[in-house]
Amino acid sequence: MTDTTKPAVLFVCVHNAGRSQMAAGYLRALAGDRVDVFSAGSEPRDTINPNAVAVMAEEGIDLTGAVPQILTTDAVRQADVVITMGCGDACPIFPGKRYEDWELTDPAGQPVEVVREVRDDIRGRVEALIASLS
Repeated sequence: MTDTTKPAVLFVCVHNAGRSQMAAGYLRALAGDRVDVFSAGSEPRDTINPNAVAVMAEEGIDLTGAVPQILTTDAVRQADVVITMGCGDACPIFPGKRYEDWELTDPAGQPVEVVREVRDDIRGRVEALIASLS
């Protein structure tokens, strides 16, 4: 799943349709190939939140091809950093992993203005994450 010469980051939220997809999109865009990026959900939806897709497109990041994925124990096992967003107790814990819980508003059902605020919060957190991985 990951190249051992670079860190692997797994973003996890309940539906893998908003927060975790936006965070993964930012990390891919800002860190490029320096980090392996994955996202998953404990109860994934069928599609990505259209407002999340729209606000990320405003930033030049295309999430139209993203597909929500189910969280697996193997995904957590292979990640170096696991970022949870509202589903911490659904995520398996393995020794030696770095875990962070980002308390973020769930963009599901929110107007685009709120989703933009969530997006901007995520961007700042991803930038700090990149700095910590360097």
